[in-house]
Amino acid sequence: MLPFSTLAYNLTTGEKQVLTSWKSDTDPSPGDFMVEITPQVPSQLFTKRGSASYWRSGPWAKTRNIKPPRVMITSEGPVKIFQHNGIEWELDFEVPANPCDHYGVCGPFGLCVMSSSLTCKCFKGFVPKSIEEWERGIWTDGCVRRTELLCQGNVTNENIFHPIANTKPPDNYEFTSASHAKDCHRSCLENCSCLAFSFINGIGCLVWNQELMDVVQFSEGGELLSIRLASSEVGGNNSKKTIVAIVVSLSLFVILGSASFGFWRCRVKHNALISAIISKEASQDAWRNGLERQDVSGLNFFEMNTIKTATNNFSLSNKLGQGGFGSVYKGMLQDEKKIAVKRLSSTSGQGKEEFMNEIVLISKLQHKNLVRILGCCIEGEERLLIYEFMLNKSLDTFLFDSRRKLEIDWPKRLSIIQAIARGLLYLHRDSHLKVIHRDLKVSNILLDEKMNPKISDFGLARMYQGTEYQDNTRRVVGTLGYMSPDFGVLLLEIISGEKISRFSYGVEGKTLIAYAWESWCKNGGIDLLDKDISDSCQPSEVKRCVQIGLLCVQHQPADRPNTLELLCMLTTTSDLPSPKQPTFVVNTRNEEPVSKGLISVNEMTQSLILGR
Repeated sequence: MLPFSTLAYNLTTGEKQVLTSWKSDTDPSPGDFMVEITPQVPSQLFTKRGSASYWRSGPWAKTRNIKPPRVMITSEGPVKIFQHNGIEWELDFEVPANPCDHYGVCGPFGLCVMSSSLTCKCFKGFVPKSIEEWERGIWTDGCVRRTELLCQGNVTNENIFHPIANTKPPDNYEFTSASHAKDCHRSCLENCSCLAFSFINGIGCLVWNQELMDVVQFSEGGELLSIRLASSEVGGNNSKKTIVAIVVSLSLFVILGSASFGFWRCRVKHNALISAIISKEASQDAWRNGLERQDVSGLNFFEMNTIKTATNNFSLSNKLGQGGFGSVYKGMLQDEKKIAVKRLSSTSGQGKEEFMNEIVLISKLQHKNLVRILGCCIEGEERLLIYEFMLNKSLDTFLFDSRRKLEIDWPKRLSIIQAIARGLLYLHRDSHLKVIHRDLKVSNILLDEKMNPKISDFGLARMYQGTEYQDNTRRVVGTLGYMSPDFGVLLLEIISGEKISRFSYGVEGKTLIAYAWESWCKNGGIDLLDKDISDSCQPSEVKRCVQIGLLCVQHQPADRPNTLELLCMLTTTSDLPSPKQPTFVVNTRNEEPVSKGLISVNEMTQSLILGR
């Protein structure tokens, strides 16, 4: 065996370098054991004996490790992990060292309790699949759920999560974009296929959508794992349940009696309201009829008089700027709630289809890094969208202003970049709809009162459900799964504080992307950083972001990271693939623009990078 051989996995090419044991201490021919780094995000060390799983490390929080470890594997299978103490490499630990270290010894939904002897038990709410074999000490069949999950209607009432402390998280995890523990809990609760979740410092939110395998519980340390159970698995004794049932029944009787009278009065008012709506103009009815009820449940329809009052009759003093629909206005409702109103101009290329699309899309998408829609207004030829108001307007008002750019130093810019990536991951992967934004730029990144970024303007977005990923349209779109070059351009603009359409460097008139490539080749890209904020930066972070930006503007979609890989790149210190020289659109002083890009419409590929 070669000591300290290298383990690697290239996320871009799929190539991996593994470590194989010797057949024996004296026979260097390939043995039975092999250790590798898995392609999961985050990755983990995995040992196999032939094709069978033998041991795994659990998800590796790379941000917790200053230097990567070195790995050795013996002919008998144990893996030795070495760490550098500043002077030399020393043995950190050797595995497997305990019966629980062997992969899946307690089977699916079984918990191996770390002790001197092998002890398996089922998770709360589970029972042995075979009681006879379990009593004989044969645990590999694992456990099964005692009460099947119900996941219809109000999942909050039907399901609960039971916490298990000090665990090695199960295998087959998936990384999600949730940035806080409560968001992680919510994302799992709202997904019927999610069986467990764990929010781990240095990693983030992991979820499990299949059986929980190879779970170990330590006496201390480890992670908190929350497993999904039917609500009936947790509760008091039967007498308490009976008392509660009686109290609830009596309460419901009183409530229903009161509600009946209230419903009668409400029905009278409701009928009057329906009559008023029916009397609206036919054009307004046509617009509303175009909205399927199930697509816009919970969406508020505002009256035009309400919006006119809120915006002071769309006065110029309330105008915030031009958006994808036309003009955008600031407004204030009677309850003093501030709103932003998009008013579709009659000359806009966006017609009924786009307007309907944005209403349906945004009403279904809920994420802290997406602008929230409050409702719409449809009257005659007027079509308006009402959004939550963003106090600090859009990112470009800071980024390209010589004075205000100082308010967003490097730590804030990095935070904004990461938050945008989380929003995109939600759009591309974590939402029920699969959405490509198709118009991502700094003016479409809005900032709230705490300077938190929110992606806006989904007027050009398309919905993709299931495997419906093809779009035979003449419009240029992004590529679902891979990052659109727009994000790479956005990233380079945030780093440099320069607008791509205005940037020209040197006598050759280099574009922003060409200059970024030149800077990265020369010194890792540190020269690209906005000079006005250079004192606040960590050079390694800047160089990493420049490299990621160049990866996102690669000519071939397969050379770009997908959204999950992108977020991992931005939030960890994992190794990055080297970008190829991008395809540029070069503007010289004496020549027409020369396009070296490629637009492949039916393959949903956008490789042409133009100034906005």
